[in-house]
Amino acid sequence: MPDTVADTAAAAPASERFSRSQKAFTLAGALLGLMLAALDQTIVATAGPAIQADLRIAPEHYPWLTTAYLVASTMMVPVWGKLSDLLGRRAVLVAGIAVFLTGSFLCGAARSTLVLILCRAVQGLGSAALFTGSLAVVADLFPPRDRGKYQGLFGAVFGLSSVIGPLAGGFITDALGWHWVFFINLPVGALALALILLRMPPLKPDGQHGGRLDVVGAVALALAVVPLLLALSLGHEASAPRAGGFAWSSAPILGLFALSAVAGALFIWRERRAKEPLLDPSLFRLRAFTAGNAAVFTIGAVFLASVTFLPLFMVNVVGLSATHSGLTLTPLTLGVVAGNVLSGQLVSRMGRYKTLMVGSLLFLMGGFAVMAFTLTPDSSQAEVTVKMVLVGLGLGPSIPLYTVAVQNAVPPQRIGVATSATTFFRQLGMTVGVALLGTVFAGTLGRELTTRTEQATQGLPQDVRQELQASSPNGLGNALGGEGAPAGSRFQPEEVKAKLRQGFAEERRQASQSLHGTDEARAHAKLDANEARALSTVDQVERALKESFTRATMAVYRFAIFVALAALLVTLLLPEMPLRRGAPRQAVTE
Repeated sequence: MPDTVADTAAAAPASERFSRSQKAFTLAGALLGLMLAALDQTIVATAGPAIQADLRIAPEHYPWLTTAYLVASTMMVPVWGKLSDLLGRRAVLVAGIAVFLTGSFLCGAARSTLVLILCRAVQGLGSAALFTGSLAVVADLFPPRDRGKYQGLFGAVFGLSSVIGPLAGGFITDALGWHWVFFINLPVGALALALILLRMPPLKPDGQHGGRLDVVGAVALALAVVPLLLALSLGHEASAPRAGGFAWSSAPILGLFALSAVAGALFIWRERRAKEPLLDPSLFRLRAFTAGNAAVFTIGAVFLASVTFLPLFMVNVVGLSATHSGLTLTPLTLGVVAGNVLSGQLVSRMGRYKTLMVGSLLFLMGGFAVMAFTLTPDSSQAEVTVKMVLVGLGLGPSIPLYTVAVQNAVPPQRIGVATSATTFFRQLGMTVGVALLGTVFAGTLGRELTTRTEQATQGLPQDVRQELQASSPNGLGNALGGEGAPAGSRFQPEEVKAKLRQGFAEERRQASQSLHGTDEARAHAKLDANEARALSTVDQVERALKESFTRATMAVYRFAIFVALAALLVTLLLPEMPLRRGAPRQAVTE
């Protein structure tokens, strides 16, 4: 019975088609808006060190530059989705771009850490409207059978932004300064606004008159989502502490989880009674809506996490610089883009989507398996790049296909809510996935480092061990239990050896000045033996570090296989509803 409502809505005839220019201008404006929001998820990461140095941001506050943006964006997605159904897509896109550009200008003009973090949250509030409104526009302009290829374009823009963002951020920061990472949004946003205001129709769903936003529900949702995301972002294993974070079992983290659970229950209670709910509970009676969003959440858990930890492997094992390690992800992103576009085109031609979903998830599991069982400490950049293309091709179809399936399952009056739900669950899944797989990575890395470095330094004289720690500016000090290096920095064995040689040379000079004859010869012989042993230990510890990072990275992908399997099982429960070819309905025009 639930599917009957969707079938009736899908079969509703359209009274009139949009003109070609309306579609072109609307799509161009929506694509530019989505690009703005997607770019700012990654572009700031490259400018981060310059921002930190200029504003003197404390290490514990640095993650908030990203956390504030993501938390605000995720929280507002359902709100903007409901508003787009009540007010129309054009109104929401214009409001979202205005809020986003305001936040961008204020970020660029910020002169303190607190102001910058608050303005990043303002950017996040606007970006949620861009994510939701842009994807909902496709459902208004095109019939279900044709939506796949256009959703694929939006997915391609999203994927390309993850590559262009770090590169553009680095270039703009070096050439113009970090302020222009934010100011550059202003001309792009102005162009998007012009395209939308010139030719975009209101795209207000038929039958929506006089509805009001459920403010109580919005507050309850914020109280449920914000503490949850903060807990997931700030929590860590007690054995792997980090600046600005708390152990999972600590009072602040448990308190945030408890507040989220209570507010979540209040939100559900409110939505069941609200006249205009933010997330209509009746939609969950549609099996396609429920299974589709469950699959989106599960895939989201590995979408971001599958690439988050790879740069650490490329820096610490392959030996690349931070910039070149980021470029290694380019082929993966191109695979995501190719998967987006090809799957969208195939859905439009075939009129079916479930086979492609299942095939892409099997492909994704294969890509994860290759990464989980074939990585070695001797893997090269080219080898890893080829393997990550497989992962990208498997991830690509997840963005357009599930959006098409969910939009096809709901009445036209609920397209905005349905699209925002898909975006919300995807972003929530990404946050949960990074936290979950981050725990897997940190736990495995900690255990492997402790075991392997102890084996590498076993039997080393205490004085040589201290000399080794003191000469380790780039990571070995942490591996040996010292405090001589920042966590996560790249180990430089030749630099460590040079400092060791310098230290032992100084000891020889001191021995020559204070000792003579046989005592001097014995002292020099001992120093020579200790130096040889210390230099050999550097090589052994370098190998231990590489093996530890390799094991930790492989553990992430092994875990990801099971998450992808869960997504596959949920997708098998997804009913496949026919995609009609009829013209889209005509929205109310002014």
